[in-house]
Amino acid sequence: TENFSQIGGNTAIAISMAVAKAAANSLQIPLYRYLGTPFSSSLPYPLGNVIGGGAHAEGATCIQEFLSIPIGAPSVLDAVFANAAVHKKVKSILSSEGIFCGKGDEGAWAPQISDERAFEIMKRATEEVSDELGFEIRFGVDVAASELWDGENYVYRDVKRSPEEQLSFITEMIEKYQLYYVEDPFHEEDFDSFAELTSSVRALICGDDLFVTNVERIRRGIELKAGNAVLIKPNQIGTLTDTFRAISLAKEHGYTCVISHRSGETTDNTIAHLAVALELPIIKTGVVGGERIAKLNELIRIEEELVNPKMATLRKG
Repeated sequence: TENFSQIGGNTAIAISMAVAKAAANSLQIPLYRYLGTPFSSSLPYPLGNVIGGGAHAEGATCIQEFLSIPIGAPSVLDAVFANAAVHKKVKSILSSEGIFCGKGDEGAWAPQISDERAFEIMKRATEEVSDELGFEIRFGVDVAASELWDGENYVYRDVKRSPEEQLSFITEMIEKYQLYYVEDPFHEEDFDSFAELTSSVRALICGDDLFVTNVERIRRGIELKAGNAVLIKPNQIGTLTDTFRAISLAKEHGYTCVISHRSGETTDNTIAHLAVALELPIIKTGVVGGERIAKLNELIRIEEELVNPKMATLRKG
């Protein structure tokens, strides 16, 4: 069936990936080379979850993810190290303020602090690590606004925001903190607000719940100019072929493709190969935890294999 209702999406993507890996092995070439071209040498910037809340860490921030992205890193190795340094710096800042916390299900710190405080801590951490390492590090958020939406308002811990107020709030945060990346700032059916925000700010406005890696929803977003980036989750759509179609459509219309892990993950590293094969500029795959680091380590190995590795070209934000 079209939505894999008989076998399930996880089974479909497992078979699809297994076939691709078998084909690559039979030719004795890496998966990224089999899926891409002999000239694929562009490496993605890692987008890492540093402070987590929302559905991933109950009692923490209302915004689901505060994400680090080292847009000035000269290599994948430097970029991975930078995100780890930001993660460590955030812990240091929290500890210095007497805030102790565990981690959410993606390895991000889950302190019981306000969203505003999290913004301030991320700004300080990225700026300090950027100064220490000598290249630019920015940050962004995954609002996961569908989780806050009650049908009329966006319900935060201490305030309810109407759709208009949500638009004003997100715009203000982008401008105040120079956010590079904002994912799902509105609920999954609000294409119009996505379009309005995209036209008024300089940032990557990414749809996850908005598009669900679905070609028809991506096409609708393109028509309405909703967002300028698409989150790509292969197991959400079901096969590598369908994943390629979604990426091809998005890239054809100038959208940035961000390939992503899931909150519940394994140590499979296929998305690292997909990012290189299809020259995707950003990979969202966490900072710490074995199932996250597996993807990052694979990117470092690929970087070492390439003759002329280079970091991807990012949209200016």
